[in-house]
Amino acid sequence: MFAELSRRVAEKRSQGIDVISLGIGDPDRPTFDYVVEAMRAAVANPSTHQYPSNRGREEFRDAFARFYRDRFGVQIDPEREVIPAIGAKECIYNLCFAFLDPGDVALAADPGYPVYTAGPALAGAQAVPLPLVPELNFVPDLDAIGEQTLERARLIFLNYPNNPTGAVVPQGFFDRVVELAREHQILVVHDNAYSETTYDGYVAPSFLATPGAKQVGVEVFSLSKGYIMTGWRCAAILGNAEAVDSYWRLKTNIDSGLHEAVQLAGVAALDGPREPLEQMNEIYARRRDLVVTALREIGVQVNSPRGTIYVWAPVPEGHTSTSFAELVLDRAAVVISPGSMYGDNGEGFFRISLTTPDERIAEAVGRMRDHLT
Repeated sequence: MFAELSRRVAEKRSQGIDVISLGIGDPDRPTFDYVVEAMRAAVANPSTHQYPSNRGREEFRDAFARFYRDRFGVQIDPEREVIPAIGAKECIYNLCFAFLDPGDVALAADPGYPVYTAGPALAGAQAVPLPLVPELNFVPDLDAIGEQTLERARLIFLNYPNNPTGAVVPQGFFDRVVELAREHQILVVHDNAYSETTYDGYVAPSFLATPGAKQVGVEVFSLSKGYIMTGWRCAAILGNAEAVDSYWRLKTNIDSGLHEAVQLAGVAALDGPREPLEQMNEIYARRRDLVVTALREIGVQVNSPRGTIYVWAPVPEGHTSTSFAELVLDRAAVVISPGSMYGDNGEGFFRISLTTPDERIAEAVGRMRDHLT
């Protein structure tokens, strides 16, 4: 579907049509200056030019331990409970090969990040979707998982604040996840990509702050979105020491680790001031309000998200997610993402990314108002 959408966009642009993309979640602002300066200094240091250790630099692991202590109230052992990852995608994918054998099951949020289902499939295992539906505020019904599925389950992938729905985790849900994982010996993988991108006073928790979480799970923390570092591929896996070690043992046979200059830039990001993140969130909140207002004006009943860089909305009556995305592209020359791209339970919704400059978002929502009302 992405390929067909890209083809149609290219076709329109070849005809001289100004197409505005609200599809991909890649921040439009540059990485914060203090992170760039740290990278510039680090890459000029010859000590960063050799093979990195897959265990990561001590400064990197210590920075994550400090950040988790100060931000989430979580104590992390920098020697055993954290190592670098070359972006969250790499980490999530490789966890599938570290923990899944043919015949095993991974429980995967649906709609969700496509790697939650593609990774298990490539590892020869089965991804079983956990439906995220609006009636349950986009939180999976853990009681609805069949006993036979739970017996085969080895991993469960969760993500809050949630991509693509923008949902935040309700109080008590992580406690229930810990109970389920402990009872059935399932490793919880919480993809914490958006905890630093929140609005309206909401502060996102870490899964690892849940009592017992480190006994049953890990968290993948990415600097991509909150710190505007998508291209840097800088992340870490934290939590259960045995699981972290298993991931490391696989990883040593696959890659040579995260560039040490990037690790030092990550240290600067984690230790840096909070004001740039807060200013970026103010920009996203302004864009969110612009999009939500415009959608409501054309009759789309949409909730205003308190986290992530996305607006998740139901398609108008009479449309599928794909047909509505095609209509918006054809009439308004605006790209939105059909919800079906993120799993079967994404059908009936579409996603708009807030990572486009304000004036282009204003132009895009103006076109949608003009051409869809």
